[in-house]
Amino acid sequence: MSLHVVRLGSPRLPGEGLRLGTVRRPPRGVRKEDYASRDYYDVWLPELAPSGDLVSWALSEPFTDKRWKKYEKAYRAQMRRPAAARLIALLAAMSRRADLAIGCYCENPAKCHRSILADLLVGAGANLATEPE
Repeated sequence: MSLHVVRLGSPRLPGEGLRLGTVRRPPRGVRKEDYASRDYYDVWLPELAPSGDLVSWALSEPFTDKRWKKYEKAYRAQMRRPAAARLIALLAAMSRRADLAIGCYCENPAKCHRSILADLLVGAGANLATEPE
């Protein structure tokens, strides 16, 4: 059993399990009943997405190393809030008993909150899958 980190909308991996959308907004132009069949997500968890203000700030200009560090610090602070921290603990525990996937729309996983979230989940005891994104 393990946790996979994926790009939403990409083809599902074998054994990926339940796909969780950790994004602020649902996909544009896609009907709600088509989210799973079009490989977006089975369950939407916007509570694990960066806040709207942080997303706006992040999209306002390209990331430099300094901006990325500021973004990461702010996102980690948001994930320490009780509701997010409880979800992280739950998903970490579930990954030890079932296959799960978390994802976002970003093309570059290295400059996406999903890489930070994966690190937080591993820190909470999640079993992270080893296959590439």
